Amino acid sequence: MQGRGVRENHGMYDVSYGFTSCAILALSATSKHQSVQVSNRSLSLTIPCLLRTGPLQTFPNHHAIVPGAGINGVWVEPVPELITGELKTWAYVSSVSSIRIPGYWLHKRQSKIDIAASPIPGEKVVYALHGGGYIRLSAHPSDVTAGIARELLKHIPSVYRVFSVEYRLSMGRPYVPTHPFPAALLDALAGYNYLVNVVGFSPSDVIIEGDSAGGNLAHALTRYLIEYQTIPDINLPAPPGALLLLSPWADLGQSHDTPGSSSLTFLHSDYIGVVKSQGTDYAKAAFLGPHGMGAAEINRYISPASLNQNMKVDFKGFPRTFIVCGGAEVLRDQIRTFKDKMICDLEEGNGLKDGDGKVRYYEAKDGVHDYLVFPWHEPERGDTLREIARWVSVE
Repeated sequence: MQGRGVRENHGMYDVSYGFTSCAILALSATSKHQSVQVSNRSLSLTIPCLLRTGPLQTFPNHHAIVPGAGINGVWVEPVPELITGELKTWAYVSSVSSIRIPGYWLHKRQSKIDIAASPIPGEKVVYALHGGGYIRLSAHPSDVTAGIARELLKHIPSVYRVFSVEYRLSMGRPYVPTHPFPAALLDALAGYNYLVNVVGFSPSDVIIEGDSAGGNLAHALTRYLIEYQTIPDINLPAPPGALLLLSPWADLGQSHDTPGSSSLTFLHSDYIGVVKSQGTDYAKAAFLGPHGMGAAEINRYISPASLNQNMKVDFKGFPRTFIVCGGAEVLRDQIRTFKDKMICDLEEGNGLKDGDGKVRYYEAKDGVHDYLVFPWHEPERGDTLREIARWVSVE
């Protein structure tokens, strides 16, 4: 289909079409007093035209650090020595390996901390993994998802900087398939190792944050660090101190696509449902690559919320976790399932002491998918950020 996917360029992606990027850019310009339904109707009318117009916007990619005013980019070295077990097998199947990739730092305003400086006493760091369906958007500070990082810096006193890694994006047919699962996970692992073993943060002071597909990736990275922590001769960094999942894409399969479910009921009220067949299905196929849709039903790293009877998953050993969900988003039901599975193993609570429950869940009644991206989405956005700040800061 003409216009579907992305073209890889020198350090940039030409986005010929992308339902999330189109929707986010359009919705970000929508005023508070315009309804999401009106915005979605406009998108449903305009996106068919956009599909025929060629590249809409370029996004940075993993090939280069894209410079600019106030851009603090660094190179993150590959970590082939940290890859083992199932991850090594999946990487072999997909013909992907750990590579050198860019990362970007964002600091609080008026910060005097040098780029990549050792942590200061009492400092926590957010390791942010951006959304975009694994096929679009970027870790670059110019990206729309960087607004989440800036708000976390503004609201959380103990967080002075956020680090984001430019993980590889997947591409599927009709283009040459590239960077399928687990390429992004290999890159996320390299970024985490950089924070802990190069910059020097204690894992207990790292908060892994991910929105949408980034939430899926944040979960997968944390799971790998937990499940392979004791493997001999693989000196994995310890798991993070906390996990922050914002509208996480928790089931890439079809187990939640049933009559009456949010994935169908909210198709016309949540922007990611506007071009579902042309967006989500392409993203799934590109990301899953040679593993196929079957992996989306039973692989715990890909679809931890799957209701498939053959899915075997638990969350023992996971850190304290805060999950955010929009009550009007198409992913609501799968996020609720994910939350219930976590609570079954970890119980509810702030997770500060041994024996405490570790899972906090916050659902904004009228929130659309990944609503923290949108400055106009008030009061839900501000209320959520304050709840996150309280959770991080609680003693």
